[in-house]
Amino acid sequence: MYLRFVAKSKSWIPAYVILGIIWGCSFIFIKMGLEFLTPFGVAFVRCALGAVTLLLVARIRGIKLPTDPKVRAHIWVVAMLLNVIPGVCFALAETEITSVLAGIINAVTPLMTLIAILLVNREEKAKTFQVFGILIGFFGVLTVLGAWKGFGNSPLWAILVLLLAVSCYGVSFPYTRKYVMPYQLKPESIVSFQLLMASITLLPFFLFDGIAKYEYRLAPVLAMVALGVFGSGFAYLWNFTVMENAGSAIASSVTYLTPVVAIIVGVIFLNEKVTWNEPVGALIVLLGAAIAQERISLRKSKANR
Repeated sequence: MYLRFVAKSKSWIPAYVILGIIWGCSFIFIKMGLEFLTPFGVAFVRCALGAVTLLLVARIRGIKLPTDPKVRAHIWVVAMLLNVIPGVCFALAETEITSVLAGIINAVTPLMTLIAILLVNREEKAKTFQVFGILIGFFGVLTVLGAWKGFGNSPLWAILVLLLAVSCYGVSFPYTRKYVMPYQLKPESIVSFQLLMASITLLPFFLFDGIAKYEYRLAPVLAMVALGVFGSGFAYLWNFTVMENAGSAIASSVTYLTPVVAIIVGVIFLNEKVTWNEPVGALIVLLGAAIAQERISLRKSKANR
């Protein structure tokens, strides 16, 4: 099984590349899934398929789910922040905007994470390079949206919904670090229970309004299977593999790869149009994130002069 090969391999590069491709393709998978599912349906199906996948992996590996009610409550909060709210928000936004734009806005996640960390740890003052990076990043967002022309054809509500989704991503990381990681649970235990809770939470919404139309073409169905099994399933384990072998800094940098993949697949397979400001803005966002995370040091560049 390829997953086992990646986990045992000392090299983190295969898992890293696969992560970037799978998460970069997730936006086109969402777009395709909306052909027969509602936004609630897309969110539920991806979580349910991911939960089934990881529960099977956990069972095969003999890993038990958390039993402490307090731990379960914290993981449910993580499920809301990482799966339920963003899952619905991205699908809802993509009913009106392109998968390319959704993938680019997702690149704002590292900036939102940094802001969340600074807000949670109020004792820690924001450093100059962090503030500078955040400002550059949000200038990039405005460039992506073409703010000087009134957001173009993208409805404002859809943009706000996407920003809500990435804000939830940003809050989820410091929350997980503070309230879940100290229990030192196995990744399979955390993520499988997380997706199970997300599926249970979304089930009533799916039953009420989950199917858009009862026409199931092969391509959209396979897209949802890929989104659930890989994008919301194995991808979490591959992410942990990269973190273990290369560190959290490298693992988080996969965000820089996903918008590139999203643009390529959106243009090739959905014939989505890309205006000049979207890739340019994406580069500015990624530059801001790199500066804010001190991947690019302004002080070093000055010293070299």
